[in-house]
Amino acid sequence: TGLSDDRIRKLYRTYLQHAPAVPVRRHRGKSPRQIQYFLRSPAMQFEATTLASLFCMLGLVPSRGEQARRPMSAMSLESGEFFCQAYESYLALHLAPRVSFEHAWFLLLALLLGDELKLQTCRECGGLGLVEAFAASTALCARCGRNAQAARAGRTPQSSGLLPVHRDWSPLLP
Repeated sequence: TGLSDDRIRKLYRTYLQHAPAVPVRRHRGKSPRQIQYFLRSPAMQFEATTLASLFCMLGLVPSRGEQARRPMSAMSLESGEFFCQAYESYLALHLAPRVSFEHAWFLLLALLLGDELKLQTCRECGGLGLVEAFAASTALCARCGRNAQAARAGRTPQSSGLLPVHRDWSPLLP
């Protein structure tokens, strides 16, 4: 915005004086800067991958053939609208969403830069997965990786691709 932090705080307080009596929850501190937030659990990785997929579908993250490092100056008002649509769609898809608006923005920036996070296509099922850019890649999504591991151990996965001990693949798993 070009406004100082102090000016933004004063404008925010002025806005709240005229707002309804519902308190607005505000996160204090620095914006998110660590990619491990998105990779800390399978459930979080699933939600972040959902959001990243929505970014791809709306054209916010360029495909491999397009310019790899799109500058932020190329972001337009239309891109901002697409970002909001992607985030609203993400909220509608998850019962208890864990990725905040600020984290979603950080995820988009990380994917645009491509130096820490990237989307990878599973060689078995073709699904997208969010992975660290510098990590050794197995080219398998979590589900196909579990299936391969189960096959090596002599267990048979269900037709859904999940081991019999798993009844629900939803992101609500810990």
